[in-house]
Formats: sequence, structure tokens, C-alpha cells
Amino acid sequence: MIPNLEIQNIADILGNQSFLSYKQVLIKHLSIDSRKLIEPSNTLFFALQSYRDGHQFIADAYQKGARNFVVSDLPQSSNYPNANWIVVPDTLKALQKLASWYRHQFNLTVIGITGSNGKTVVKEWLYQLIGSDYHIVRSPKSYNSQIGVPLSLWQIRSWHNLGIFEAGISKTDEMEALAALIDPKIGVLTNIGEAHNEGFESKWAKLDEKIKLFKHTEFVVCPYE
Repeated sequence: MIPNLEIQNIADILGNQSFLSYKQVLIKHLSIDSRKLIEPSNTLFFALQSYRDGHQFIADAYQKGARNFVVSDLPQSSNYPNANWIVVPDTLKALQKLASWYRHQFNLTVIGITGSNGKTVVKEWLYQLIGSDYHIVRSPKSYNSQIGVPLSLWQIRSWHNLGIFEAGISKTDEMEALAALIDPKIGVLTNIGEAHNEGFESKWAKLDEKIKLFKHTEFVVCPYE
């Protein structure tokens, strides 16, 4: 089943200030892009502040039918009648917090994949090799970033018994958040190559950061050098 969480439940999970006109609205989908809304009235729109400020696209999302928003800056409510607002200090951390809570509602084995290159290829190989033996949920495309991972986890459903998720980082202090989200039982390290070298002091610093994904794994598959 598609997730059916009431907006009030989500406000309680996030534990921040909320202004809810309709507390029983069911949330099925998460969105960070006003151009890509599925069932807008049942979508929770996160106004992320990354390359562009997601608050700039609240009006567009509202015009297309979205009524549920997580924001760090509360807009003038008179411009958006009947909208629900959850106000948080950091909308990205709120997205991750909700996804972490959701992921841990399910008892499924999770494989976490990281490395400089080849994460998506290995994920798809694994899916092809063992897809007939398990009900697998996996990262779509290369959704392995601070934003992509939580959106991937929202795909988990009750019938899944195996998850395969990528974790990609480009600088230090990024993996800890992804590790808490994915929480893998099995780890796969593809390689440590040249990609994103500028974000790390050395190859070994990069390796130290990437293997944080495996802090609580039972075993790890990695290249032998």
C-alpha cells in the first residue's frame, strides 16, 4: 500500500510548530519539485533550500493543488487558504527525519552501496541477479544524495523484504546522515577512485568517510587491494 499518514501524525513525528487547517489529510507522496506532483492534495511539499530556495515554488505547487507544506519560513497564510503548514528550522533535515522514521517501520534486510563509482551499476546487477527471489525496493536511478536517499526510502512498502540503496557523498560529514537513514545490514563498497577528490583531504579521508555507512552492518563486500 502507498503510505497513508495523516498530516497531524507527520507534524508529531517532526516535532515542530504546525498550522493545520485539516489535520486528517492523508499524505501519500513527498515532493521537492512543484513541476512533478502526483495526487497534489495528498502530497507533502518540502521547500528545500539548496541550489534554489524551494519557498519560491510554493505558489506554483499550491496552484497545482498542493495543500501540505514543510517550510522554514512561513508564508502569508491569507495567500494560501486551507493549506497545512509544518514549520521547521531545516527542511532537508525534516525530510530526512521523516524518511528515517518511515524506513524503520519496516523489518526488511537492507543492502547499502557506496563508493566513488559504479554504485548504480552494482545496484542494478544485484536487482537482476536476485530479483526473482526477493521483493526488492531499490533507489530509483542514481538517487543517492542527501535528498535522493530519503525520497528512495519512501518507496518501501509492506511486501518488500529486501532493500538496495545507494549512498553518495562529495565531502566530509555527509555519510553519517545517510547511514542513519539507510541503516544497512549488508554493505557493498565498489571502489575508491578519483571522483569528488576535491571534497576530501586525501584518498584515505574519503575512505574513512564512506565506510561510516557500514558502522552497524553485519558484513561488507569490498574490493581487495
